[in-house]
Amino acid sequence: MKHFLVFPCLLGTILQALDQHTATEFQLEGDYLLGGLFDIHHRRPVNHDRPEAMDCSSQPFLLPSYRRFQVMRFSVEEINNSTNLLPNVSLGYEIFDHCSSVQSFPDVLKLLSVNNLVQPWDEPHKNLPRILGVVGPYRSAQVLSVAPLFMKDLIPMVSYSAAISVFSQKANYPSFLRTVHPNKDAIEGIVNIVKHFNWRWVAFLNSDDDYGKDGLALFINRIEDTEICLAFNQGLNQYTDHSQTFKQIEAQKINIIIVFALKMTAEVLIESAIQLNITNKVWIADEEWSLNKNLPKKKGIRNIGTVIGISDKAVKVPGVNDFIYSSRRQTHCGNSDQNTYCNQVFNCSSLSVEDVLAADPSFNFPVYSAVYAIAHALHNALQCGSGRCNENITVYPHMVLAELKKSNFTLLNETIRFDNNGDPNYGSYSILFWNHIGDTEEIGFYAFYPSVHFFINNSKTRWYGNGEVPTSVCSLECPGGFAKKQDGNNKKGCFDCEICPNGTYVNITEDAYSCINCKVTEWSEAGSTSCNLRVVEYIPFTDTGAVLIMVGAWALVGFTLAVSVLFAINYNTPVVRSAGGPMCFLILGCLSLCSISVFFYFGKPTTSFCILRFLPFLLFYTVCLACFLVRSFQIVFIFKIAAKFPKLHGWWIKYHGPWLVITAAFSIQAILLLIGYSFNPLKPFKERSWYPDKIILGCDINLKATSGPVLLLVSLCSFCFIFSYMGKDLPKNYNEAKAITFCLLLLILTWIAFATEYVLYHGKYIPILNALAILSSLYSFLLWYFLPKCYIIIFEPDRNTHEFFQGLIQNYTKTISQ
Repeated sequence: MKHFLVFPCLLGTILQALDQHTATEFQLEGDYLLGGLFDIHHRRPVNHDRPEAMDCSSQPFLLPSYRRFQVMRFSVEEINNSTNLLPNVSLGYEIFDHCSSVQSFPDVLKLLSVNNLVQPWDEPHKNLPRILGVVGPYRSAQVLSVAPLFMKDLIPMVSYSAAISVFSQKANYPSFLRTVHPNKDAIEGIVNIVKHFNWRWVAFLNSDDDYGKDGLALFINRIEDTEICLAFNQGLNQYTDHSQTFKQIEAQKINIIIVFALKMTAEVLIESAIQLNITNKVWIADEEWSLNKNLPKKKGIRNIGTVIGISDKAVKVPGVNDFIYSSRRQTHCGNSDQNTYCNQVFNCSSLSVEDVLAADPSFNFPVYSAVYAIAHALHNALQCGSGRCNENITVYPHMVLAELKKSNFTLLNETIRFDNNGDPNYGSYSILFWNHIGDTEEIGFYAFYPSVHFFINNSKTRWYGNGEVPTSVCSLECPGGFAKKQDGNNKKGCFDCEICPNGTYVNITEDAYSCINCKVTEWSEAGSTSCNLRVVEYIPFTDTGAVLIMVGAWALVGFTLAVSVLFAINYNTPVVRSAGGPMCFLILGCLSLCSISVFFYFGKPTTSFCILRFLPFLLFYTVCLACFLVRSFQIVFIFKIAAKFPKLHGWWIKYHGPWLVITAAFSIQAILLLIGYSFNPLKPFKERSWYPDKIILGCDINLKATSGPVLLLVSLCSFCFIFSYMGKDLPKNYNEAKAITFCLLLLILTWIAFATEYVLYHGKYIPILNALAILSSLYSFLLWYFLPKCYIIIFEPDRNTHEFFQGLIQNYTKTISQ
């Protein structure tokens, strides 16, 4: 309990001491007070064993921070001099130097105090808080340490610089707003720069604090679905070995370095790069140091490469320079030793007006707009209008907060608004370039509102080296037709290149990592970026080969007709009778019918065409072979078997054995074809495997449908060959067996040749070869069986007599008997 009693007494003593030692530049009396937190001094450890203990008094102050401090003072004075915003109300301020969170807790407690006492939060408030709102502090880490103290009472806290993402969470920071864009906007701008110049292999160096870590997390998340690869990242602090850092960057051949760090951290890094002679890099600066006034003029800064940065659009605050000049002339420089806590005292003896005016103007407008946002909120809370404000209204911080959230006013041509997260709903970034004379030059912009628009004028950028845009990739882009293959390090942007094989292509706009298969109607060579349509090929009726074969088929029909007429005229002669008599006409007719198949091998295949390619030939050629089988058997039977088996010969004659065999063969073949084509009909087929760039139209040879009929043909041919070969020594002029044997031999050789060609050759001329094989099979019987007999009938009639044939038979009988 003693500790709880001692703390309020000690706290009261601290607050009283602060109240007794103040400098007028930090305080201004008014009807309503604003709190201000600015880190005017550098911080440094005073005890190496206790690094959290900080001393601010003996370090030189930060010129940009001091300038922002003066901007707040100027803003309040300008508002008080206005007759429109708060006409009969005056604003005051209580500003503290917040250079260290540990040393600055007393000043925060003083802002929260009433009569130098802090009201316990579990007791009802009897008095109004000392302030209506707070402007600042500068760094995100400082806000994290003190914001919870203001959130409890919903005291508006408007930061002009704290940009980390966590402050957008209203559940934890309900009264926090900011006039600077959050880190996600800055990261978006940086990523757009990287994408604009097609850089994919980058390093990300961040300050090892909440600000830098938040930027790193946002960057990693943002580039997740892009080609940008984070090749290297490192947090920077006072113990960082910059030499080792740059060695790792050089080892990975990284040319683009994003530095997302506080000003002092960035300064140390860039100075180290100059000393270590790091050259030919592109440095991308965040808004913390992109407008740095010292670094662009450092000796050797040009050697490190090109510096590009982003910064809030520079909005010049008119009148602030005159105020600073006037204020510096009137300010009495104090001695920092007179105050233990130094929160409102600094030594300004070495500070010139020119130094302050030339300081980095970053965040000046955010400070200006933060003060004006609170003033406008107070204006609305007091119901100001017609030159007066309602003095009877008691204004509480939560009332100001409610009006702040609804802010919508114009300030220096900028409409000030906040979104639901308390983030600015206005403004834009400038894209900056550090030119050769040490100045920052605007080369583009990134606008957020009312619509997003990004632009960079490439002609304004002067690159190091040869003047071309530097490249930064882990792997060079693959040539056309090559797909990327992720290499072993599992990093985006690092890949090997593999050529896409035949039938595939790569489209880098869709997926640079995959070879896409062409459609079945398309083809491509290896290493293609697109597919070509396949050429559809078949044999048209106008093809030269098709015309010649069809002429041959018509010639066959003409020859068979002529032979039939000749045989009909000489029907009773020995040559016609020995050739088969009436069976000759059946053979000739079937040969003509077989030629029908030839015509369906040409033109675009259809189901009916595919059926008619094989059906007439298989059916009627069966009859032909059956006829020749019977003729071969009869010749051998008459001359070699009939005498030994007279009853069998009688049965063969009595029951018309030849016609029974022919009818049976025809019937069996017809049934086989009917069954096969009913269940497995032949269909058109598109052959795509033979040639990658062609589609060959043909007919699918269904083995189930054709195996039975073909097997029957082969059986007939085999038996016919056996019987005809047995009669090879019969009388010469009566020896149809020799002619049949020769015809069958030609038939077998023809189809062996076709089968060999079918295996070796795959192309659109297969139908022509097939038709040629059929035509050759037909001509083999027509020419080598019937043509010799026609020759005897026409040119050697003396050999076509009964006496001549009878003599041949008698001579053969004598030879056999001897």
